[in-house]
Amino acid sequence: MKFAIFTHVIHKKQGNQYYAYAPYVREMNVWAKQVQELIVVAPMAKQERTPIDSFYVHTHIRFVPVDSFNILSLGGLFKTIFNVPKISLALYKAMYYADHIHLRCPGNIGLLGCFVQMLFPNTPKTAKYAGNWDPKSKQPWTYRLQKWILSNSFLTRNMQVLVYGEWPNQTKNIKSFFTATYPDRDTSPLLPKVLKGSITFVFVGTLVKGKNPLYAVQLVAELFQKGYDVVLRIYGEGVQRAQLESYILKHKLEGIIVLEGNQNQEIIKKAYQNSHFVVLPSESEGWPKAIAEGMFWGCVPVATAVSCVPFMLDNGNSGILLEMNLGNDIRQLEAVLDDESCFQMMSKKGSDWSRTYTLDAFENEIEKLLRS
Repeated sequence: MKFAIFTHVIHKKQGNQYYAYAPYVREMNVWAKQVQELIVVAPMAKQERTPIDSFYVHTHIRFVPVDSFNILSLGGLFKTIFNVPKISLALYKAMYYADHIHLRCPGNIGLLGCFVQMLFPNTPKTAKYAGNWDPKSKQPWTYRLQKWILSNSFLTRNMQVLVYGEWPNQTKNIKSFFTATYPDRDTSPLLPKVLKGSITFVFVGTLVKGKNPLYAVQLVAELFQKGYDVVLRIYGEGVQRAQLESYILKHKLEGIIVLEGNQNQEIIKKAYQNSHFVVLPSESEGWPKAIAEGMFWGCVPVATAVSCVPFMLDNGNSGILLEMNLGNDIRQLEAVLDDESCFQMMSKKGSDWSRTYTLDAFENEIEKLLRS
């Protein structure tokens, strides 16, 4: 099978290997196990790879570089108008060659792919919509357009659209799905976690406004002011790092807030294993891997009720659904911190749920999709 991926994810080349954002690549390597030839259509950048990049594992890869683009500025719009025909032609050629078309949405390349795939109604297709599929959520018009095209079974034929969460009144194209990080062999007994001594919170994600890392800092700082022995370790980089550093210094939080930067998967895994809570006060998510991964290792999740997060947290029975009101959220946290049995119940329930979504289960589902 010739399997073609269309994605906006920025790629880098080092030697004969192609690198990109590790969680995305690890997922695509699962798909790649099932195919004989892998075609990747994506932007390429002349950048050094980072600790959060990984490479495709396949013996037959063909990379088709396309220009990245955006329509957020007047200059970007003019450049897009100029580049779209060339990019669309590259997408068309790759789709014509492929036995299976795989779109990664939402994103600019995915948006163009939504239009070009209409020309191939008989080619088997899948689309992974990694964003928030909630029909009631406020999203950019380009996201809504992609969702509309993918949901339209007249325009989009012979495709299974993989979305996070279960939503009412969906077309036959739409299939509730999941993602995974850890294999079955990692489902070993959890390290004991008790609410004695230092209590560790962990934040894993890009340091941008949409992820609200500052709110995570404020939550832990407020708990510290109330007398709790707490620490927050933040893993990730982004444009808000300087703001966080300034806030930490201004409020003298150096002893309880630690900026760890980007780290590899093994270090992140150990952080989850040694933490009590995983916190993600994000404005929008698809399937928040940080929450699922933290739960896998017994962390109690503390997250906003966006996308499929209420489903993941069993509507608050296995974690804390943030209201983004500091007073109310602190009261929720205190209720768990002051009740060891509640903490242990949430930790166990969340871990049991997360451990049903292993890489082995994910690989089995991918194999079924490609055979259907």
